[in-house]
Amino acid sequence: QMADRADRRGWAFGLGLERLAMILFEIPDIRLFWTEDERFHSQFKEGEITKFQSYSKFPPVYKDIAFWIPEDFVENDFFEMTRGIAGDIVEKMELIDEFTNPKKGKTSKCYRITYRSMDRSLTNEEIDALQDEVRE
Repeated sequence: QMADRADRRGWAFGLGLERLAMILFEIPDIRLFWTEDERFHSQFKEGEITKFQSYSKFPPVYKDIAFWIPEDFVENDFFEMTRGIAGDIVEKMELIDEFTNPKKGKTSKCYRITYRSMDRSLTNEEIDALQDEVRE
């Protein structure tokens, strides 16, 4: 209804703090400011300007793998081999358990591998096939 001022026209616009932060941190979507996702919040620290790193909106697939450790085992080599097989869908690899058999003196380690795609949901079948290849 023209706010009872038919004789005047005006424009209302704003450049809120969120819009300024979007430009400064290169955040593509204003809705991210209201997310509860820790992957968003953990990227920013007080007093630091860091570029936003995008992350997948698709769910992860978790798979565990345990094996006896050979004497010449290098954890980084295992990580590289797994990423060589599965590529960029390996989001994280973490040691979740370690056991040493006191009688045999052998050590077993269990790793949790987090798989996630940036552009689609992964199926258990395709991840199981990758896990089989990692086990070989």
